[in-house]
Order: sequence, then structure tokens, then C-alpha cells
Amino acid sequence: MALTHIDSQGHANMVDVTQKQATTRLARAEGVVRMSQSAFDAVIKQQNAKGDVLATARIAGIQGAKRCADLIPLCHPLALTKVSVSFELLPETREIRVLSECKLAGKTGVEMEALTAVSVATLTLFDMCKAQDPLMEIHGIRVLGKSGGKSGDWERE
Repeated sequence: MALTHIDSQGHANMVDVTQKQATTRLARAEGVVRMSQSAFDAVIKQQNAKGDVLATARIAGIQGAKRCADLIPLCHPLALTKVSVSFELLPETREIRVLSECKLAGKTGVEMEALTAVSVATLTLFDMCKAQDPLMEIHGIRVLGKSGGKSGDWERE
């Protein structure tokens, strides 16, 4: 099997997508931050000393998606047409589920942008809550589904 990101001399290489057809592409991802009850309560009640934790994490996630190509060496810089970051509060497990969706009309997928949005948003949640709970856990970062492109559409079950 030929490696797509390696040139004929074995060097890292950004894939040439010049000849690919532009299509509408969408990817969704998720990640979870588990924290102490006191940290979770402070987020819900907007009593965190650093301010509005969810609003800050949302903006950070959006910015992360937009900067993906600056962070991941072989990613193409993309003209994203939509980035959303949302949160699901799970009181029974003291978790915040972070969801992202990235969309564009282009020649390459947006899975890495969706994953970067979730990663940066979860890291921001950690940063804003670490004074109250330095033992938080970030886990479950994964792509939930994608559409567009030659590999077709799929959804995680």
C-alpha cells in the first residue's frame, strides 16, 4: 500500500489535492472532560473565578479548528464555512461532553479540524477549571461522523 504523505524519497509530503473535485464536506467530533463535583457546579452556576468557562471554551474550539493547519504539519489550510462547538452537561458523571462540527466546500476532509476544535475546547475547560480540580480527565476524543469526498459518508454507532 502506498503511503499518501510520503514522497518518492521517503520524506514527509503534503498530499496534492489539485485534481480532486470540490464537494461539500462535514465532520463531527466529540470529547469529554470529567471533573470534581465542585468544579462541575462552578461551571454550571457560572461561578468559576476565571469567568464564563463554556463561552471561553467555545471560542477557543472555534479558533482551534481555524488554526488546525498551523498545528498539524501535513494538514491543508482550509476555508471553513462553518465551525460549531457545543456542550452537553452530564451531572450524573460530572462530565462535560464537547461536540464540534466543521463544514466546507473543498477538496479535502475536515475531520482534523473537528478533532482540533474538540481538543482545544477540552484543554480550555481544563485550564479554566484546574485551580478547582487539577485531577480532571480528558478522554474519548473521536470523530463521530463525516460526509463528502470519495470515501463516502459514515456515522459512528
